[in-house]
Amino acid sequence: MSYAHIGAPTVFNGTNPETGGDSRTENLNQWFTHGDVSYILICSAMVMIMVPGLGFLYSGLARRKSALSLIWACIGSSAVVTFQWYFWGYSLAFSKSGTNGFIGDLHHFALQNTLALPSPGSPLIPELLYSFYQLQFAAVTLAIVMGAIAERGRLLPAMVFTFFWTTIVYCPIACWVWNVNGWAFRYGVLDYAGGGPVEIASGVGALAYSMVLGKRQEKMLLNFRPHNVSLITLGTVLLWFGWLGFNGGSSFGSNLRAIMACWNSNLTAIASGVAWVVLDFRLAKKWSMVGLCSGLISGLVAATPASGFIPPHASILLGVCSGVICNYSTKIKYLIHIDDTMDVFAEHGIAGMVGLIFNGLFGGDFIIGLDGVNNGISGGWLNHNWKQLYIQIAYIVAVTAYTFVVTTILAVGINAIPGLQLRASEQAELLGMDDDQLGEFAYDYVEVRRDYLAWTPAKEYHNQPTPVAGELPVASSVSQETVSPEKRD
Repeated sequence: MSYAHIGAPTVFNGTNPETGGDSRTENLNQWFTHGDVSYILICSAMVMIMVPGLGFLYSGLARRKSALSLIWACIGSSAVVTFQWYFWGYSLAFSKSGTNGFIGDLHHFALQNTLALPSPGSPLIPELLYSFYQLQFAAVTLAIVMGAIAERGRLLPAMVFTFFWTTIVYCPIACWVWNVNGWAFRYGVLDYAGGGPVEIASGVGALAYSMVLGKRQEKMLLNFRPHNVSLITLGTVLLWFGWLGFNGGSSFGSNLRAIMACWNSNLTAIASGVAWVVLDFRLAKKWSMVGLCSGLISGLVAATPASGFIPPHASILLGVCSGVICNYSTKIKYLIHIDDTMDVFAEHGIAGMVGLIFNGLFGGDFIIGLDGVNNGISGGWLNHNWKQLYIQIAYIVAVTAYTFVVTTILAVGINAIPGLQLRASEQAELLGMDDDQLGEFAYDYVEVRRDYLAWTPAKEYHNQPTPVAGELPVASSVSQETVSPEKRD
């Protein structure tokens, strides 16, 4: 038995050009299918879970004495972005009446004129839902940037930075490529779910913020390693789950393109994860969980701009390339002498660039048209559209240059304001950001050392005697209250 597809009317005929109609006398839901609306609502919630996911990831990668502050920074920045997006962020990025090609106007200030018109992204969902979904993208972007403050950045200046960075960096770049009046949109750039606004902007922005903050103290860099690999894994899994809403939802409807984007995201992730682990294995001769998580994230980042444009076989190749390129890109910070503690530039900025270039090579109109809306849009070299590659490269250069310059100026400006110095004091850095900025800790008790026999406890540690060689050490844990800042991990 076959069933005729019954959905929303194909032609929108609302009675109000600003809101779509009067909800007191009309059913404004009639123009949209419940399936599409429900799917994007669920995707919004999935993307939202990426914010604490990033917090857990960064927390596990840092030392335990700064673990909680990074979770706070990610969730705190999300709170700031939520207000900014409601206040004027959505309007600056997506207002149709702003026609300068660079940034929108305030037509949707405080969500005015934002209700039941078909959204700027797709006629499949209402603008009110589209604005909420895009809010989650902005929040995730700033949570990624917060990796720059790891172990030395103060929280209050970071929150001030968040509001203004979203306004003058994220909103303009989102307008460039996703607003119908944006110069990159008119230029023909292919950026599915945010290779420019989300990935390159966050990676390059974090690099610029790290540059202004300066390196951690040398004594902080000795024997550094992530303090909690389980927390890294949990954060990665939450990110992977949310990314299916991030990429799958960017089709803005429950359709075949959404399914293809989810398939491509997983294929790229696993290929990148394997490539990264193999590269690490050749050096350490052991399989690395941190390496696997890093590779998975790099692959998901690369899939962000590409998953809705390229076919599955190209996604596997994209995963291998992103895993290899991003693995080697983690060395860039040493070449340019910038302490990008969480490798945000390597795993987000570089991977976003790789994904955008793949659109120029493998973007296909038969993938784009799977949403039933964007039929007739040409792809890249796969469609013999040879100019698409240099269009993508020009976009990458523009986003990178704009983000780095503006972020640097903004960070330097905020740092010059009394009371808003970006970096904590030297003593606070030794003490840990959890103690200095929060007064709370991720852990009440911590181990003294993994290899106890290789370290002689100081006298202040309860005058414990040095173990005799060959004897098993007594299991011991020391309260953070009793450990001097110089000895804490």
